[in-house]
Amino acid sequence: MASLTLADIGRRMDPGGKVSDMAELMSQCNELDDEMPMVEGNLTTGHVVTLRTALPQGTLRRFNQGVGYTKSSAAQITFGMAMLDAYSQIDKRLADLGGNTNANREKEDVAHMEGMSQQWTGYLMYGNSWTTPAQFSGLSTYFSAIANTPNGVNVFNAGGSGNSNTSGWLLGLGDQTCYQIYPKGTKAGLIFENKGDVVPAYDSTQRRYEAYTSYFSRNGGLAIEDWRYIVRMANFDTTTAGLAGATPPDIFAIFSKAVVRLPTAGRMVSGITKTDAPDRVAPAVRLKFVCDRSLREYMDIQAIRDKNVLLRPEDYAGRPIVNFRNIAIGVVDQILDTESTVS
Repeated sequence: MASLTLADIGRRMDPGGKVSDMAELMSQCNELDDEMPMVEGNLTTGHVVTLRTALPQGTLRRFNQGVGYTKSSAAQITFGMAMLDAYSQIDKRLADLGGNTNANREKEDVAHMEGMSQQWTGYLMYGNSWTTPAQFSGLSTYFSAIANTPNGVNVFNAGGSGNSNTSGWLLGLGDQTCYQIYPKGTKAGLIFENKGDVVPAYDSTQRRYEAYTSYFSRNGGLAIEDWRYIVRMANFDTTTAGLAGATPPDIFAIFSKAVVRLPTAGRMVSGITKTDAPDRVAPAVRLKFVCDRSLREYMDIQAIRDKNVLLRPEDYAGRPIVNFRNIAIGVVDQILDTESTVS
């Protein structure tokens, strides 16, 4: 059991005996979890979506020849969910030292929330329920190959090899395309419960003592209802053999290719706005590029070098956002630059 010690509390105190302001060196920028739509699942432990998988075809007929009956095909996919829980406990007498009970608990609670947020975003990117059943499957698991898969047409190869690659993503986020799910009849997002000192704590010999307890829980997963609105730009090598080299891949050419690959992307993005589905209009999506800091850094370098006017900063409600082709670019620190080659 991991519990705070007197030394841990001491490292949180300033010379005056108050809980000091803490530099959160482990914090990250993960612009994905808080922007992806949340949809209540239609199951208590998952979410079922129905997809059209094949269209009927007509028959070219001649006089005195008949026409056979045809039908479309559909399939159902169930997306699973994960349960992520954590407890934080502090010996009551230890937490009360110096009259800083609430401050001591708050510092540790914030750390738990930050850690679970990073962990959850990591699952959104790399979770794999096939290898780790307790997880839900993330984006990289669904878009893991270029060849011999239907959605491989939406996985681009930036030319890297080995295990020093990163990926950029173009996501069409919406409640009919790509979204987070949570169990039917429950709450979305992180749930926090202050258990106070009513939950007993036990030492290594199972002897009881009083402790303040906080409980954190998050239940949910990822649903990809329409994979055509997700594009993975894989195999950006971040070493001198790739982005840092003399002849790096053209990031903006690859990102532009991704924009046009989307079924629809709006008048101000690709100009592709129409669909021939008679009973369902094009889904409303929020387009977002996401990448790690390495790829984001080389985007700036290439933009400066090549004077790329399509990469520009804009201001949304007082927040500066960098856009490419009118699509915001977000940094997700949980995206690795040690990815294996996608082929």
